[in-house]
Amino acid sequence: MNDKVQTLDYGFETSVAQRNQVLRNTYWLLALSLLPTVLGAWLGVATGITKALSGGVGLVVFLGGAFGFMYAIEKTKNSAAGVPILLGFTFFMGLMLSRMIAMVLGFKNGSDLIMTAFGGTAGVFFLMASLSTVIKRDLSGMGKWLTVGAVVLMVGAVINVFVASSTGMIVISMLAIGIFSAFILYDLKRIVDGGETNYISATLGLYLSLFNVFQSLLALLGIFGGERD
Repeated sequence: MNDKVQTLDYGFETSVAQRNQVLRNTYWLLALSLLPTVLGAWLGVATGITKALSGGVGLVVFLGGAFGFMYAIEKTKNSAAGVPILLGFTFFMGLMLSRMIAMVLGFKNGSDLIMTAFGGTAGVFFLMASLSTVIKRDLSGMGKWLTVGAVVLMVGAVINVFVASSTGMIVISMLAIGIFSAFILYDLKRIVDGGETNYISATLGLYLSLFNVFQSLLALLGIFGGERD
C-alpha cells in the first residue's frame, strides 16, 4: 500500500515538474521573441519598407505571412527548427507593426504613447499570469467561445480596413483587449493544468495575444491621446 502511495506521489511530482518546465521554457522563449519583434519594428520604421502596405495589399501580405508562419511553426514545433521559425515569425510581426508605430511616432508624444502601451500590455500579462496560478476552476470551456470571438473580431477588422471607420477601430480595439487578455489567462491556465505540453505552441499563443493587446492599446492611445505639433 505504501509503495502504491509513493508511486502515485512520484508520478504527481513528475507531472508538476513537467508543467513547471513547460511554463519556464515558455516564459524564456516569449521574452526572447520580443527581441526580433523590436528589431523588425525598428527596421520597418527606419527604412519605411511597410509604407506601401496599406489597404488590401497590406492585408494580403499580413494574413498570408502570418498564417504561413503559424502553419510552419505548428509543423515544426517538435523539432529543432521550431524555435528559429517562431523567432522569424515574431520578426515579421514586428515589421508589420512598424507602420502603426511610425504613425504614432508622428505625434509629439508618440514615444510616451508607445511606452504606455508597452507598460499596459505588461500589466495585463502579469495580472493574467497571477490569476492563472490562483484560479482553481477549469477554464477549458472558454476556448471555443474565445475562438469564436477572435474570428468575429478578425472579420470586423478586415471589413474596417476598407471602411476605415474611427468608431469601428475604437470598438474593435476595445473588444480585442478584452478577448486577448482572456486568451492569455486561458493559455497560461492550460499550461498550469497540464493541458499544453509544448512550449513552442504555448509561446505562439501567448505572443499572438500580447501582440494584439499591445496593438489595440496603441491604437486607442493614438486616437485619444495623440498630440500633434
